[in-house]
Amino acid sequence: MFRAWSFLSTRPNSNKWMAVFQKGRMKKYYYLVYIQYLGFRYHGWQKQPGVKTVESMIEKTIQYVLDQGQFKILGASRTDAMVSAGQSIFELFMDEPLEQETFLDDFNQNLPGDIRATKIEETHKQFNIIQAPGVKEYHYLFCSNEKAHPFCAPLITSFQENLDIELMKQGAKLFEGEHDFAQYCTKPSPGATLIRTVLKSEIIENTILKANFFPEKTYVFRIRSRGFMRNQVRLLMGQLICLGKGEITLQEIKSSLKGRGKSPLRYIAPASGLMLHEIELSSPNSDKDPNQDIE
Repeated sequence: MFRAWSFLSTRPNSNKWMAVFQKGRMKKYYYLVYIQYLGFRYHGWQKQPGVKTVESMIEKTIQYVLDQGQFKILGASRTDAMVSAGQSIFELFMDEPLEQETFLDDFNQNLPGDIRATKIEETHKQFNIIQAPGVKEYHYLFCSNEKAHPFCAPLITSFQENLDIELMKQGAKLFEGEHDFAQYCTKPSPGATLIRTVLKSEIIENTILKANFFPEKTYVFRIRSRGFMRNQVRLLMGQLICLGKGEITLQEIKSSLKGRGKSPLRYIAPASGLMLHEIELSSPNSDKDPNQDIE
């Protein structure tokens, strides 16, 4: 039986943003909500018992805003603990239509300061949020040869060693193209596709994210692909850090891209420098690998 919405809630505007539901009509409504978040105090995206996650905070906020409303959400990407997002997307499934702009305003008003919704748009039943992401771009921000201001901690990893940035740039280019990334994945799912194609991989000077307390010179490891495996970007960045320190060679990176090695990689980069920068949506009929990425 359909569970009716409560229009008697004392919450602000709760009776304004809900559109009138046609009695007896069982049509479902589907929305894409675009969000940004600072992941430093969250234990990743996915809801888990006993810890604070982005998904659980979003669900709690939507439940408050909707009061008695029935809904569920499904994210396009699952980030790991302390990883941030400049743009992420979740699908909101509803039993009733929303007044989108008013919902967005109320949603933002009740979200904590480290999560923001930037846009909402209606989609359709055939849309599949898991299959839809065409390309995802991650950024890893870091600095070399100095200890950064403490305010940088949620956004930038500071390496006090004098890293060879030019050599790291060469190493980053080796990740481009199709390779066997078996060594660059933590606990892959049974049957997961380990041969992946990286569309872009480079280290550039950071002009994307700035603050007056940032070091004078910071860098971004920028990588684009149709999908990533668990901890893949942090393991790739770890190899580049080892390369910059002189602990491994370019040839060792080339060899690591040929499949499972005899020993695990030496280093995984800290999570707090990593950010999901952008998700580009493709057709819901995309032939993308259905294994959802976790970074």
